[in-house]
Amino acid sequence: MPRPIEAVIHPQALAHNLRRARDHAPDARVWAVVKANAYGHGIERAFAGLQGADGFALLDLDEAQRVRALGWRGPILLLEGCFEARDLEVCSRLSLWHTVHREAQIDWLAAHKTQAPHHVFLKLNSGMNRLGFKPSAYRSAWLRLSGLTQVESITLMTHFSDADRSESGGGIARQWAVFEATTREMPGERSLCNSAATLRHAPDNAAVRGDWVRPGIALYGSAPDFPERSIADWGLQPTMTLRSELIATQDLQPGDTVGYGSRYTAARPMRIGVVACGYADGYPRSACDGTPVLVEGTRCDMVGRVSMDMVTVDLTPVPTAQVGSEVTLWGQGPGGAVLPIDEVAHAAGTVGYELMCALGLRVPTRVDD
Repeated sequence: MPRPIEAVIHPQALAHNLRRARDHAPDARVWAVVKANAYGHGIERAFAGLQGADGFALLDLDEAQRVRALGWRGPILLLEGCFEARDLEVCSRLSLWHTVHREAQIDWLAAHKTQAPHHVFLKLNSGMNRLGFKPSAYRSAWLRLSGLTQVESITLMTHFSDADRSESGGGIARQWAVFEATTREMPGERSLCNSAATLRHAPDNAAVRGDWVRPGIALYGSAPDFPERSIADWGLQPTMTLRSELIATQDLQPGDTVGYGSRYTAARPMRIGVVACGYADGYPRSACDGTPVLVEGTRCDMVGRVSMDMVTVDLTPVPTAQVGSEVTLWGQGPGGAVLPIDEVAHAAGTVGYELMCALGLRVPTRVDD
Protein backbone atom coordinates (compact mmCIF):
# COMPACT_ATOMS: atom_id res chain seq x y z
CA MET A 1 0.00 0.00 0.00
CA PRO A 2 1.19 3.59 -0.48
CA ARG A 3 2.60 5.54 2.44
CA PRO A 4 -0.39 6.83 4.46
CA ILE A 5 -0.02 10.55 3.97
CA GLU A 6 -2.03 12.90 1.78
CA ALA A 7 -3.06 16.50 1.36
CA VAL A 8 -6.71 17.29 0.71
CA ILE A 9 -7.91 20.53 -0.90
CA HIS A 10 -11.40 21.73 0.04
CA PRO A 11 -13.07 23.75 -2.78
CA GLN A 12 -16.15 24.51 -0.70
CA ALA A 13 -13.96 26.13 1.94
CA LEU A 14 -12.25 28.23 -0.75
CA ALA A 15 -15.63 29.42 -2.00
CA HIS A 16 -16.71 30.16 1.58
CA ASN A 17 -13.60 32.23 2.27
CA LEU A 18 -14.08 34.15 -0.96
CA ARG A 19 -17.58 35.04 0.18
CA ARG A 20 -16.18 36.22 3.50
CA ALA A 21 -13.78 38.53 1.64
CA ARG A 22 -16.73 39.95 -0.30
CA ASP A 23 -18.64 40.46 2.94
CA HIS A 24 -15.79 42.63 4.24
CA ALA A 25 -15.48 44.68 1.06
CA PRO A 26 -19.01 45.53 -0.05
CA ASP A 27 -19.24 47.00 -3.54
CA ALA A 28 -15.57 46.28 -4.33
CA ARG A 29 -14.52 43.70 -6.89
CA VAL A 30 -12.28 40.88 -5.71
CA TRP A 31 -9.05 39.57 -7.15
CA ALA A 32 -8.43 35.98 -6.04
CA VAL A 33 -4.66 35.90 -5.59
CA VAL A 34 -3.34 32.56 -6.88
CA LYS A 35 0.39 33.26 -6.98
CA ALA A 36 2.80 30.51 -5.87
CA ASN A 37 0.57 27.89 -7.48
CA ALA A 38 -2.43 29.08 -5.46
CA TYR A 39 -0.40 29.18 -2.24
CA GLY A 40 0.64 25.56 -2.68
CA HIS A 41 -2.90 24.31 -3.30
CA GLY A 42 -2.47 23.97 -7.06
CA ILE A 43 -4.18 26.40 -9.43
CA GLU A 44 -6.13 23.63 -11.14
CA ARG A 45 -7.30 22.24 -7.78
CA ALA A 46 -8.25 25.65 -6.37
CA PHE A 47 -9.98 27.01 -9.46
CA ALA A 48 -13.42 25.51 -8.82
CA GLY A 49 -13.58 27.12 -5.39
CA LEU A 50 -12.38 30.53 -6.54
CA GLN A 51 -14.08 30.98 -9.90
CA GLY A 52 -16.66 33.22 -8.25
CA ALA A 53 -14.00 35.94 -8.06
CA ASP A 54 -14.00 38.93 -10.39
CA GLY A 55 -10.44 38.24 -11.50
CA PHE A 56 -7.31 36.24 -10.76
CA ALA A 57 -4.06 37.88 -9.66
CA LEU A 58 -0.75 36.06 -9.99
CA LEU A 59 2.91 36.51 -10.81
CA ASP A 60 4.07 34.82 -13.97
CA LEU A 61 2.97 34.05 -17.48
CA ASP A 62 2.88 30.30 -16.97
CA GLU A 63 0.33 30.69 -14.18
CA ALA A 64 -1.71 33.04 -16.37
CA GLN A 65 -1.73 30.52 -19.22
CA ARG A 66 -2.90 27.82 -16.82
CA VAL A 67 -5.82 29.96 -15.65
CA ARG A 68 -6.81 30.70 -19.25
CA ALA A 69 -6.55 26.98 -20.07
CA LEU A 70 -9.13 26.31 -17.35
CA GLY A 71 -11.61 28.39 -19.33
CA TRP A 72 -11.37 31.67 -17.43
CA ARG A 73 -12.17 34.59 -19.73
CA GLY A 74 -12.26 37.35 -17.14
CA PRO A 75 -9.45 39.65 -15.93
CA ILE A 76 -6.04 38.25 -14.98
CA LEU A 77 -3.53 40.58 -13.32
CA LEU A 78 0.25 40.17 -13.26
CA LEU A 79 1.10 41.52 -9.82
CA GLU A 80 4.77 42.17 -10.60
CA GLY A 81 4.14 43.16 -14.20
CA CYS A 82 6.35 42.23 -17.10
CA PHE A 83 9.95 41.17 -16.62
CA GLU A 84 11.04 41.94 -20.19
CA ALA A 85 9.61 43.67 -23.24
CA ARG A 86 8.53 40.53 -25.06
CA ASP A 87 6.24 39.59 -22.15
CA LEU A 88 3.87 42.24 -23.50
CA GLU A 89 3.23 40.06 -26.55
CA VAL A 90 1.84 37.37 -24.24
CA CYS A 91 -0.15 40.01 -22.37
CA SER A 92 -1.74 41.06 -25.64
CA ARG A 93 -2.44 37.50 -26.74
CA LEU A 94 -3.96 36.42 -23.40
CA SER A 95 -5.58 39.79 -22.57
CA LEU A 96 -3.61 40.11 -19.34
CA TRP A 97 -3.70 43.16 -17.12
CA HIS A 98 -0.34 44.06 -15.62
CA THR A 99 1.32 46.16 -12.96
CA VAL A 100 3.78 48.92 -13.83
CA HIS A 101 6.21 49.72 -11.04
CA ARG A 102 9.33 51.08 -12.84
CA GLU A 103 10.24 53.27 -15.79
CA ALA A 104 11.49 50.46 -18.02
CA GLN A 105 8.04 48.91 -18.08
CA ILE A 106 6.62 52.16 -19.43
CA ASP A 107 9.35 52.24 -22.08
CA TRP A 108 8.42 48.73 -23.17
CA LEU A 109 4.75 49.69 -23.44
CA ALA A 110 5.60 52.76 -25.50
CA ALA A 111 7.43 50.57 -28.02
CA HIS A 112 4.87 47.76 -28.00
CA LYS A 113 2.68 47.26 -31.06
CA THR A 114 -0.78 46.01 -30.14
CA GLN A 115 -4.28 46.26 -31.53
CA ALA A 116 -5.94 46.04 -28.11
CA PRO A 117 -4.75 48.59 -25.53
CA HIS A 118 -3.77 47.32 -22.10
CA HIS A 119 -5.21 47.67 -18.60
CA VAL A 120 -2.39 48.87 -16.34
CA PHE A 121 -2.08 48.96 -12.55
CA LEU A 122 0.33 51.76 -11.62
CA LYS A 123 2.00 50.94 -8.33
CA LEU A 124 2.88 53.55 -5.74
CA ASN A 125 5.63 52.87 -3.21
CA SER A 126 3.80 54.31 -0.21
CA GLY A 127 6.28 52.98 2.33
CA MET A 128 6.64 49.23 1.76
CA ASN A 129 9.85 49.92 -0.21
CA ARG A 130 9.67 46.87 -2.42
CA LEU A 131 8.04 47.77 -5.74
CA GLY A 132 6.56 50.98 -7.04
CA PHE A 133 7.25 54.59 -7.90
CA LYS A 134 8.15 56.98 -5.12
CA PRO A 135 5.46 59.62 -4.47
CA SER A 136 7.64 62.28 -6.11
CA ALA A 137 7.77 60.27 -9.37
CA TYR A 138 4.27 58.82 -9.39
CA ARG A 139 2.42 61.61 -11.19
CA SER A 140 5.06 61.76 -13.90
CA ALA A 141 4.68 58.00 -14.48
CA TRP A 142 0.90 58.41 -14.61
CA LEU A 143 1.22 61.21 -17.19
CA ARG A 144 3.50 59.10 -19.36
CA LEU A 145 1.10 56.16 -19.31
CA SER A 146 -1.89 58.43 -19.93
CA GLY A 147 -0.31 59.61 -23.15
CA LEU A 148 0.19 56.14 -24.61
CA THR A 149 -2.25 54.72 -27.13
CA GLN A 150 -1.19 51.28 -25.87
CA VAL A 151 -2.93 51.96 -22.53
CA GLU A 152 -6.70 51.73 -22.12
CA SER A 153 -6.99 52.31 -18.37
CA ILE A 154 -4.80 53.03 -15.36
CA THR A 155 -5.71 51.71 -11.91
CA LEU A 156 -3.93 53.37 -8.99
CA MET A 157 -2.39 50.77 -6.70
CA THR A 158 -0.33 50.38 -3.53
CA HIS A 159 0.41 47.65 -0.96
CA PHE A 160 0.12 47.97 2.82
CA SER A 161 3.01 46.62 4.89
CA ASP A 162 1.35 46.73 8.33
CA ALA A 163 -2.34 46.17 7.74
CA ASP A 164 -2.24 43.22 10.14
CA ARG A 165 -1.44 45.53 13.05
CA SER A 166 -3.46 48.08 14.99
CA GLU A 167 -2.85 51.75 14.28
CA SER A 168 -0.88 52.03 17.53
CA GLY A 169 1.44 49.36 16.15
CA GLY A 170 1.73 50.83 12.67
CA GLY A 171 -1.46 50.00 10.82
CA ILE A 172 -2.31 51.61 7.48
CA ALA A 173 -2.70 55.26 8.46
CA ARG A 174 0.74 56.40 7.34
CA GLN A 175 0.66 54.67 3.97
CA TRP A 176 -2.97 55.58 3.36
CA ALA A 177 -2.10 59.26 3.90
CA VAL A 178 0.75 59.00 1.38
CA PHE A 179 -1.49 57.31 -1.18
CA GLU A 180 -4.32 59.80 -0.70
CA ALA A 181 -2.04 62.82 -1.00
CA THR A 182 -0.19 61.46 -4.04
CA THR A 183 -3.24 60.39 -6.03
CA ARG A 184 -5.54 63.27 -5.13
CA GLU A 185 -7.43 64.47 -8.24
CA MET A 186 -6.01 61.60 -10.32
CA PRO A 187 -8.78 59.77 -12.18
CA GLY A 188 -8.90 56.00 -12.27
CA GLU A 189 -9.91 53.07 -10.14
CA ARG A 190 -8.08 52.19 -6.92
CA SER A 191 -6.68 48.93 -5.50
CA LEU A 192 -5.07 48.94 -2.05
CA CYS A 193 -6.27 46.11 0.20
CA ASN A 194 -4.50 42.81 0.75
CA SER A 195 -6.02 40.13 3.04
CA ALA A 196 -5.31 41.96 6.29
CA ALA A 197 -6.58 45.31 5.01
CA THR A 198 -9.65 43.67 3.48
CA LEU A 199 -10.64 42.06 6.78
CA ARG A 200 -9.58 44.78 9.21
CA HIS A 201 -10.02 48.10 7.40
CA ALA A 202 -12.15 47.75 4.26
CA PRO A 203 -15.54 47.33 5.97
CA ASP A 204 -15.42 50.76 7.61
CA ASN A 205 -13.68 52.82 4.93
CA ALA A 206 -14.97 52.87 1.37
CA ALA A 207 -11.99 54.92 0.19
CA VAL A 208 -9.50 52.37 1.51
CA ARG A 209 -11.68 49.61 0.11
CA GLY A 210 -11.40 51.16 -3.32
CA ASP A 211 -12.58 49.42 -6.46
CA TRP A 212 -10.57 46.18 -6.20
CA VAL A 213 -9.38 44.23 -3.16
CA ARG A 214 -6.66 41.60 -3.40
CA PRO A 215 -7.16 38.88 -0.77
CA GLY A 216 -4.58 36.12 -0.75
CA ILE A 217 -3.88 34.16 2.42
CA ALA A 218 -7.38 34.70 3.82
CA LEU A 219 -8.83 32.78 0.87
CA TYR A 220 -6.78 29.77 1.94
CA GLY A 221 -8.00 29.62 5.52
CA SER A 222 -5.22 31.43 7.35
CA ALA A 223 -5.66 34.55 9.48
CA PRO A 224 -3.36 37.35 8.26
CA ASP A 225 -3.18 38.80 11.77
CA PHE A 226 -2.67 35.61 13.81
CA PRO A 227 -2.21 35.28 16.78
CA GLU A 228 -4.18 38.47 17.50
CA ARG A 229 -7.09 36.95 15.65
CA SER A 230 -7.78 33.44 14.42
CA ILE A 231 -9.65 32.02 11.46
CA ALA A 232 -12.58 31.40 13.82
CA ASP A 233 -12.66 35.13 14.60
CA TRP A 234 -12.85 35.94 10.87
CA GLY A 235 -15.22 33.10 10.00
CA LEU A 236 -12.71 31.41 7.68
CA GLN A 237 -12.37 27.69 6.97
CA PRO A 238 -9.22 25.60 6.37
CA THR A 239 -8.78 24.88 2.67
CA MET A 240 -5.88 22.41 2.91
CA THR A 241 -5.66 19.40 5.19
CA LEU A 242 -2.44 17.45 5.71
CA ARG A 243 -3.30 14.06 7.16
CA SER A 244 -1.50 10.81 7.86
CA GLU A 245 -1.63 7.82 10.21
CA LEU A 246 0.18 6.30 13.13
CA ILE A 247 2.62 3.69 11.83
CA ALA A 248 3.99 2.59 15.23
CA THR A 249 3.66 3.16 18.97
CA GLN A 250 6.25 3.06 21.75
CA ASP A 251 5.90 2.71 25.52
CA LEU A 252 8.36 4.92 27.40
CA GLN A 253 9.63 4.88 30.96
CA PRO A 254 10.92 7.92 32.87
CA GLY A 255 14.31 8.89 31.46
CA ASP A 256 13.71 7.42 27.99
CA THR A 257 14.49 9.82 25.16
CA VAL A 258 12.87 10.38 21.76
CA GLY A 259 14.36 11.07 18.33
CA TYR A 260 17.55 12.62 17.02
CA GLY A 261 19.58 14.48 19.60
CA SER A 262 17.50 12.95 22.40
CA ARG A 263 15.84 16.33 22.70
CA TYR A 264 12.78 15.02 24.53
CA THR A 265 13.08 13.04 27.76
CA ALA A 266 10.06 11.30 29.27
CA ALA A 267 9.36 12.46 32.82
CA ARG A 268 6.76 9.73 33.43
CA PRO A 269 5.54 6.50 31.90
CA MET A 270 3.91 7.42 28.62
CA ARG A 271 2.91 6.13 25.23
CA ILE A 272 3.90 7.86 22.03
CA GLY A 273 2.85 7.43 18.41
CA VAL A 274 4.99 7.60 15.30
CA VAL A 275 3.39 9.51 12.40
CA ALA A 276 4.29 9.06 8.74
CA CYS A 277 5.14 12.71 8.09
CA GLY A 278 8.39 14.65 8.18
CA TYR A 279 10.20 17.63 6.79
CA ALA A 280 10.48 15.97 3.36
CA ASP A 281 6.69 16.20 3.26
CA GLY A 282 6.75 19.91 4.07
CA TYR A 283 6.21 19.64 7.80
CA PRO A 284 8.44 22.27 9.46
CA ARG A 285 11.64 20.89 10.98
CA SER A 286 11.57 23.83 13.38
CA ALA A 287 8.40 22.52 15.07
CA CYS A 288 9.08 22.03 18.76
CA ASP A 289 7.72 19.96 21.64
CA GLY A 290 4.11 20.94 22.22
CA THR A 291 3.25 21.66 18.59
CA PRO A 292 -0.41 20.62 18.25
CA VAL A 293 -1.42 17.52 16.30
CA LEU A 294 -4.83 15.85 16.07
CA VAL A 295 -5.01 12.09 16.65
CA GLU A 296 -8.48 10.72 15.91
CA GLY A 297 -9.65 14.35 16.17
CA THR A 298 -8.20 14.85 19.67
CA ARG A 299 -5.44 17.36 20.35
CA CYS A 300 -2.09 15.89 21.24
CA ASP A 301 1.41 17.36 21.53
CA MET A 302 4.36 16.60 19.34
CA VAL A 303 7.44 15.37 21.22
CA GLY A 304 11.00 15.03 19.94
CA ARG A 305 12.64 16.36 16.84
CA VAL A 306 11.01 16.31 13.40
CA SER A 307 12.91 13.96 11.11
CA MET A 308 12.79 13.55 7.34
CA ASP A 309 9.95 11.04 7.32
CA MET A 310 8.47 10.88 10.83
CA VAL A 311 7.23 12.87 13.79
CA THR A 312 6.31 11.54 17.23
CA VAL A 313 3.36 12.54 19.40
CA ASP A 314 2.27 12.05 23.00
CA LEU A 315 -0.78 9.75 22.96
CA THR A 316 -1.81 10.40 26.56
CA PRO A 317 -5.05 12.21 25.52
CA VAL A 318 -5.98 9.30 23.19
CA PRO A 319 -5.32 6.02 25.04
CA THR A 320 -7.25 4.04 22.40
CA ALA A 321 -5.03 5.19 19.52
CA GLN A 322 -3.37 2.38 17.58
CA VAL A 323 -1.40 1.83 14.39
CA GLY A 324 -3.66 3.13 11.62
CA SER A 325 -5.27 5.87 13.71
CA GLU A 326 -5.89 9.03 11.68
CA VAL A 327 -3.56 11.97 12.32
CA THR A 328 -4.26 15.55 11.21
CA LEU A 329 -1.12 17.67 10.92
CA TRP A 330 -3.22 20.71 10.02
CA GLY A 331 -6.64 21.44 8.58
CA GLN A 332 -9.94 19.61 8.92
CA GLY A 333 -9.94 16.56 11.20
CA PRO A 334 -12.54 13.86 11.83
CA GLY A 335 -15.77 14.68 13.62
CA GLY A 336 -15.61 18.36 12.73
CA ALA A 337 -12.32 18.93 14.58
CA VAL A 338 -10.13 21.71 13.17
CA LEU A 339 -6.42 22.37 13.59
CA PRO A 340 -5.72 25.78 12.01
CA ILE A 341 -2.49 25.88 10.05
CA ASP A 342 -1.66 29.13 11.85
CA GLU A 343 -1.28 27.31 15.17
CA VAL A 344 1.17 24.81 13.74
CA ALA A 345 3.12 27.55 11.96
CA HIS A 346 3.24 29.71 15.09
CA ALA A 347 4.62 26.83 17.14
CA ALA A 348 7.30 26.34 14.48
CA GLY A 349 8.23 30.04 14.42
CA THR A 350 6.89 30.69 10.92
CA VAL A 351 3.62 31.57 9.14
CA GLY A 352 0.87 29.59 7.48
CA TYR A 353 1.91 30.91 4.06
CA GLU A 354 5.19 29.01 4.27
CA LEU A 355 3.66 25.70 5.29
CA MET A 356 1.16 25.81 2.42
CA CYS A 357 3.79 26.68 -0.14
CA ALA A 358 6.30 24.15 1.21
CA LEU A 359 4.05 21.10 0.86
CA GLY A 360 6.35 18.32 -0.34
CA LEU A 361 6.17 17.14 -3.93
CA ARG A 362 6.02 13.55 -2.75
CA VAL A 363 2.74 14.12 -0.87
CA PRO A 364 -0.25 12.86 -2.88
CA THR A 365 -2.83 15.64 -3.17
CA ARG A 366 -6.49 15.25 -3.99
CA VAL A 367 -9.55 17.46 -4.14
CA ASP A 368 -12.31 16.84 -1.62
CA ASP A 369 -15.59 15.76 -3.18
